[in-house]
Amino acid sequence: MKPLFSLKSSLSLFFLLSITSLSLQASTNRDAQQLISFKASLPNPVTKVFQNWVSNQNPCDFSGVSCKATRVSSIDLSFAHCNTDFHLVSTYLLTLDSLETLSLKNTNLSGTILLPAGSKCSPVLSSLDLSQNSISGPLSDISNLGSCTSLKYLNLSSNQLVISGKQSGGGLKLSFLEVLDLSFNKISGANVVPWILYNGCDELKQLVLKENKVTGDINVSKCKNLEFLDVSSNNFSLSVPSFGDCLSLEYLDISANNFSGEIWRAISGCEHLTFLNLSSNSFSGPVPVLSASNLKYLLLAGNRFQGEIPLNLAGSSCPSLVKLDLSSNQLSGTIPSSFSSCSSLESFDISSNSFSGELPIQTLLKLSSLKELVLSFNFFTGALPESLSNLTTVETLDLSSNNLSGPIPANLCQDPRNSLKELFLQNNLLTGFIPETLSNCSHLVSLHLSFNYLTGTIPSSLGSLSKLKDLKLWLNQLHGEIPQELGNIQTLENLILDFNDLTGTIPSSLSNCTNLNWISLSNNHLSGEIPSWIGQLPILAILKLSNNSFYGRIPPELGDCRSLIWLDLNTNYLNGSIPPALFKQSGKIAVNFIAGKRYVYIKNDGSKECHGAGNLLEFAGIRREQLNRISTRNPCNFTRVYGGHTQPTFNNNGSMMFLDISYNMLSGSIPKEIGSMSYIYVLNLGHNNLSGAIPTEVGDLRGLNILDLSNNRLEGLIPSSMGSLSLLSEVDLSNNHLTGMIPEMGQLETFPPSKFMNNSGLCGLPLPKCVSGSGSSADSQHQKSRRRPASVAGSIAMGLLFSLFCIFGLVIVAIEMRKRKKKKDSTLDVYIDSRSHSGTANTSWRLTGAREALSINLATFEKPLRKLTFADLLEATNGFHNDSLIDSADFGDNNLVGWVKQHAKLKISDVFDPELMKEDPNVEIELLQHLRVACACLDDRPWRRPTMIQVMAMFKEIQAGSGMDTQSTIATDDGGFGTVEMVEMSIQEVPELTKQ
Repeated sequence: MKPLFSLKSSLSLFFLLSITSLSLQASTNRDAQQLISFKASLPNPVTKVFQNWVSNQNPCDFSGVSCKATRVSSIDLSFAHCNTDFHLVSTYLLTLDSLETLSLKNTNLSGTILLPAGSKCSPVLSSLDLSQNSISGPLSDISNLGSCTSLKYLNLSSNQLVISGKQSGGGLKLSFLEVLDLSFNKISGANVVPWILYNGCDELKQLVLKENKVTGDINVSKCKNLEFLDVSSNNFSLSVPSFGDCLSLEYLDISANNFSGEIWRAISGCEHLTFLNLSSNSFSGPVPVLSASNLKYLLLAGNRFQGEIPLNLAGSSCPSLVKLDLSSNQLSGTIPSSFSSCSSLESFDISSNSFSGELPIQTLLKLSSLKELVLSFNFFTGALPESLSNLTTVETLDLSSNNLSGPIPANLCQDPRNSLKELFLQNNLLTGFIPETLSNCSHLVSLHLSFNYLTGTIPSSLGSLSKLKDLKLWLNQLHGEIPQELGNIQTLENLILDFNDLTGTIPSSLSNCTNLNWISLSNNHLSGEIPSWIGQLPILAILKLSNNSFYGRIPPELGDCRSLIWLDLNTNYLNGSIPPALFKQSGKIAVNFIAGKRYVYIKNDGSKECHGAGNLLEFAGIRREQLNRISTRNPCNFTRVYGGHTQPTFNNNGSMMFLDISYNMLSGSIPKEIGSMSYIYVLNLGHNNLSGAIPTEVGDLRGLNILDLSNNRLEGLIPSSMGSLSLLSEVDLSNNHLTGMIPEMGQLETFPPSKFMNNSGLCGLPLPKCVSGSGSSADSQHQKSRRRPASVAGSIAMGLLFSLFCIFGLVIVAIEMRKRKKKKDSTLDVYIDSRSHSGTANTSWRLTGAREALSINLATFEKPLRKLTFADLLEATNGFHNDSLIDSADFGDNNLVGWVKQHAKLKISDVFDPELMKEDPNVEIELLQHLRVACACLDDRPWRRPTMIQVMAMFKEIQAGSGMDTQSTIATDDGGFGTVEMVEMSIQEVPELTKQ
């Protein structure tokens, strides 16, 4: 009997194993079938990752697929670009029985989070990564993943999720999650965090809402296991968030919000923090002191913390601290000596505060791990200590914008172990020579010594710095020639030497520096011819050689610079003609590599001694109030100062944006090829000996803001094509030999007569009317013939429209008054988006209250509310369409106009806001000038009302003569400038204007 029993047991085991094997095989086949079906549903399944997804293959061998016991347990298709809808993912992948992890990061997924009716998510799915896709729909759709009962990790960052109306009252139905990442979506609203946590957060360990627009409350006090919280870059504006006892919290980032108040109580119990970022809020009070012994990163920049650095800030956490950022606060005093115990500190930034006294070198020397030391924009005084050379681990040393004096230590890099890569000493009071021994700083990448009082010559030994990219020495008292040895630095990208006393020629050896993208040598005493090899520099974007003594011809080879967007050669002795080849790079430029450079643009006032349109200056690490030091080396009174960063993103389609070759001895005609510069904003050819006619192609420069052709020998008619230039803020055609009628029905008529004076044969608005026979061209006669049929009724209607415009101007003044009152200490303003350039009725104005980021394309040199272009008028009136007319009954006295007139008869100052007048008494003159124009438009005697052309001219005269911009500089008795406020402006292109 025993053998029989053994046989039966063996057979049973055999059948059991067979059944199990068949079951596993069936399950494997089912997994394979679902994967094959998913591939078949894709619009382009030939992607490399899917090549071995075939029916006769084991699914465990499919690319991106992993298995456990022959069952598909993990799928990673990240970056595979499936180009499909989430519905297919939920149908074929989420339903795989044994799937534990699924990563579809950056696979071009779209659609909403929705599971097919009747289907269920894998019961063991624990991790789902759908980040960097285009998944859309309301945030509440996430609850559709509630059937994934084992889900612990969910990443939906960088998608397009939104808040759609009011979220469902039940909150997020995924209370079992441990990690939820919703960063970089379009989520907004005040109840987002409470909605997410509504059903509890006992399991939640990580919550990320970074880069959304969430407002309202943050209360995570019930999330006892929360270790990681990032709600940075949102719109939270509560006084202080609530974190509870935060005993588990290790990472906390609430930066870039609008939190205010004193934060120390809210975080005092967070003893296990390793990372804390409170930057860019409005927290106030003393610097918070933590008892977190493992804290490595403490970032408190951009708040309103006051007082001195607490002595116990470097308490128990100091030995572990790696980065400490206290920049851009209101701190003062000195650096506590207790910081010498921060042996692990690698980055220490206290810039943009009010620290004073001598450099705390003895404390700094004890920071044995220090790599980045930033003390800029403070008030440290005294000499640079010789012992700076002992900071051998420091790679970045930034002492810019302080009051340091004396010489630069000659022994700065005497220790061969030195690691210095960036040395920023600009905007101090340093004197003496530039040490030859700086060549010992063999790792140096950036050397910035500008805005000091350094003398002597540029050391030739700097040519041995083989890694140097930035050499910035502008506004010193350096003399001698530019060393030929600088040509040995093949890594050199920026050579900024303006405002010195340099002589000689441009070294030919610089032709070896093929990485140069910014050469700025203006306001020196350089001479010789401009080298033709400059055209061989493939990524040169900015070339400034103005205010020197260069002679000879403009090299046509400059047209080979495929990246040149800024060319300033004004005030030299250049002769010959303007080479047509100079413009052959138009439509080919790509300069995205210079993005992010800090600069100021100083617009010249146009006085007799002041040459050129303006000056572009590299401005990193320099106080704006120090601009008065430039006035000692420049005869100009600046009418505007703009600051910002370069942001061009041309992609082999750009052209020059700035061309100034004024105040030379150029002759010949203006080449017609100049019309190919579709992105040009400033064109200054004035004060030369140019002759011939203005080419018709100038009318193709639709984005032109400033045009100066004055003081030449140009003749003939002003091309009618120039009447289509609707973005001009300045034009000067004076002192030529132009004849005929100024083009009508365009913006040229709106400029002051002085801009057309001393052209003996020129007539028409704004100059006196043409007499019979003047302006005899067929073009002008055709314009006249088109205007004759205008009816009296039409003229009256146009007059009423002009009056409406004047009221609009008055309203703008009132709005500006209110805006100034609210934004006195900022340069926040409204600007008109560049998409309104064409002047057509189908475009729209976009107004924003962000910091005035003037692109040099549209409102380059004018405050936007004060610059209403002709294109804007065309757009606002739908091309002066009859639908835009308003009946004359609207101009009665029972309205704003009547109220103003009534008060004008009593006391005109009653019209203006008295509080505003107290804050800025000078504003009354400006407002009175605008009010005078508005009242003239509404004169009871229609024949005394100004025309639209006259109104535009009056506004321009006010703008030019009053110095009314709050950003204008104010001359002082010593020839310097008072408080200078800079308008933020970005040098960037806009899409090419529609050609009409």
